[in-house]
Amino acid sequence: MPMRFSWLVVPVLNTLFQFFIKHGAEQLADGSIDGWLWQALSSYWILAAIAVEIACFFIWMNVLAELDLSRAFPLSGVSYVLIIATGWFVFGERIVALQVIGSGLILLGVWLIAGADAAPEEQDDWQAKQGGLHSGAGKDR
Repeated sequence: MPMRFSWLVVPVLNTLFQFFIKHGAEQLADGSIDGWLWQALSSYWILAAIAVEIACFFIWMNVLAELDLSRAFPLSGVSYVLIIATGWFVFGERIVALQVIGSGLILLGVWLIAGADAAPEEQDDWQAKQGGLHSGAGKDR
């Protein structure tokens, strides 16, 4: 699976997990712990959520094997935006202006973090090329 596709799949699967859990939770009746646990484990929504979470775990391990943690983890922040959108589209939940602003800031932050790795490498390459010119800089002669 191409790495860029994995970056997108993880937030989508996290959102799908929350969607399934929400539906499953709405079906659970109040009762004893044993009854609640049996209801949860026999709910198709909860079982689908568990299956999605297992698939997401393995994809996430693949992402972590390929990327630095400091770059990979912020990508999961996209889930917050997708979950707010899902709540609005699917469940009819109300969205307020601060959620829209916060979602925009999350996406901006993810974009900045994802692009931050390219700038130091380009600078290091430039410094390596210029190294011959400034090899004695800062040293006493």
